[in-house]
Amino acid sequence: MTVMSPPEPEEIARFFTRDDGSYHFARWGRPIVPVIFGVEEQSLPPLKGAIEAVVMAAGHQMAEVDPELGTNLMIFFLKDWEELTGLDNLDRMLPELGALVPRLIAAQATQYRLFRFDEGGAIRAAFVFLRLTAESARLPAEEIGLEQAAKMLLDWGPHAFATRSPLIRGSDAVARLHPNTAGLLQSAYDPVMPESATDPVHALRLFARMSRMEG
Repeated sequence: MTVMSPPEPEEIARFFTRDDGSYHFARWGRPIVPVIFGVEEQSLPPLKGAIEAVVMAAGHQMAEVDPELGTNLMIFFLKDWEELTGLDNLDRMLPELGALVPRLIAAQATQYRLFRFDEGGAIRAAFVFLRLTAESARLPAEEIGLEQAAKMLLDWGPHAFATRSPLIRGSDAVARLHPNTAGLLQSAYDPVMPESATDPVHALRLFARMSRMEG
C-alpha cells in the first residue's frame, strides 16, 4: 500500500487562496440538512448516504431540520443551465442568478457552488448546481455524492481541485475519499480550529494537525 504524505503548508494555503491572492477559509458552523432535486428516487439513498459518510468522517454533523432555514444544503441536478431560470422562487434566494446563468453557459461549466455565511464567517447554507454530462451520468450516484460532499464541506478556493479530484480510485475501481482530502477535512473540523479564517497562518495550523494524524 502506498503511503501518502500530507500536503505541504504552501499547497494547503493554495486550497483556500482566491484569484486576488487573498486567503479565505470557512467550514460549516451548524449541522447540515440536505435536499436533492432533479434525480430519480432510487438515486437519493446512495447520494445522501455518501454525503453523510463524508460529513461524519470529517467530524461534523447532519440533522433532520435546520431551526432557522429548514434546509441549508440544496443540490440541483440539471440537464442544462437554462433550467435554473425556470425553478420557482430560486431567484428570490439567489438574486445573482440572472447574471450567473450566462456565465456558466459561456464557461461550459459542469458544476458550481454558492455559499452563504453567518456573522462569524462560518458556512450557514450552500447551493450546489451540477450539469449532468454523458460522462457524469454514467458515474455511480455514491461517487457523485462523495465528490460533492468533499467540495461543499469547506469553502475551497477556485483552483483547489484543478489538477486532481478529492477522490481516489483503488485497485478495485471503486472511488473513495482521497486520504489527503480526508485528513484535511478532519483537521479543518477539529474543534480547536476556527470556523473561518483569513490569515494564511491558518494553513500552517491545518498542516500541523494533518501531520499529527499521520504520526
